[in-house]
Amino acid sequence: MIKTTKFLPFLALFIFTLNISCETKKETGFTTTSENAEVEKEPFKFWTWITAEKTRTDASFDEEFKKYGDNGLDAILINTYGDPELLARLVPIAKKHNLEVHAWMFTMNRPGDKVAEQHPEWYAVSRDGKSCFDEPPYVGYYKWLCPTRKESREHILGLIEGLAKVEGVASFHLDYIRYSDIFLPIGLLPKYDLKQETELPEYDFCYCDVCTAEFEKEHHKNPNDFTNPAIDMEWKNFRLNKVKAIVDEAYKITHENGKILTAAVFPYPEMADHMVRQRWDKWKVDAVLPMIYNVFYNEEIDWIGYATKQGVEDLKGRNTELHTGIYVPEMTVNQLKEAINQAKSNGANGVSFFDGPAITEEQWQVIKASQKP
Repeated sequence: MIKTTKFLPFLALFIFTLNISCETKKETGFTTTSENAEVEKEPFKFWTWITAEKTRTDASFDEEFKKYGDNGLDAILINTYGDPELLARLVPIAKKHNLEVHAWMFTMNRPGDKVAEQHPEWYAVSRDGKSCFDEPPYVGYYKWLCPTRKESREHILGLIEGLAKVEGVASFHLDYIRYSDIFLPIGLLPKYDLKQETELPEYDFCYCDVCTAEFEKEHHKNPNDFTNPAIDMEWKNFRLNKVKAIVDEAYKITHENGKILTAAVFPYPEMADHMVRQRWDKWKVDAVLPMIYNVFYNEEIDWIGYATKQGVEDLKGRNTELHTGIYVPEMTVNQLKEAINQAKSNGANGVSFFDGPAITEEQWQVIKASQKP
């Protein structure tokens, strides 16, 4: 009779290794069969962003979702304005057409938020003392909340939890998870008749009493006293970390509810840092969808590849996927084909189109053709 005791440590090691492999696949979408084996990548994924109005009929949603499923999309990111009941209503309709559902929500920017509107003190304040509550920058819907204030943070996290609890949802999708634009994309500046060569006070947030007091307590200096706040790295990092803290809490909430966390972000980390105080390569997040909208930056199609590659490189060593966001309006079929190829060839895990209703029949043909091996 062969004694098996000496094989038990090996068996335990094998089971332990197998468990780690399963967790890797669960968290990252990759499967590792052995230490020296090649990593098998999940199929290239196709997404789109859409906004849902609760006044629409189920039949109209069914027709729209059927189009997405028939044209090979894998996932839809649905903005329900934070309404979990509408989201729950749409999940079975989407699943009927083999579509993953992701709960897309405006996070720090909360236009039309009736609860927040009862608390003017929750809103971010610019360096020149203007509140987003009654003097929003750029456009009327820029209603940014302060990420430091306890009450505004808890309000946002409560909305996230409500959507994360909806059965059948794959992820909670953070959007506007940043500060207001300190610099607009260069292609948009003429629209506002603006020149932004330095950090202008009216676009520099948040200087509310809570933010400045907490920073002063920690660093023994007050941002209101700075001659040039742009060069104070502690002040910049303080704000980067306030956004990161909300992302980290959102990650905890979504995972506790059996969901993953995804986010729409600016094109690549250094650019996001510079423009909107957003350093997404340092976040605890399962997937990012950088909005690499080349037309807003007066860039050619190959810039989509450049920005994708930069983000992929910055995420190395982290369990975060990157799916390139593409802006389809006014994009020719050849440009769309090249945009998808640029994302694929530069390491993206997929592409997402903004937005679903804007995709033309000719563009759908390109999307379907790009799914072939």
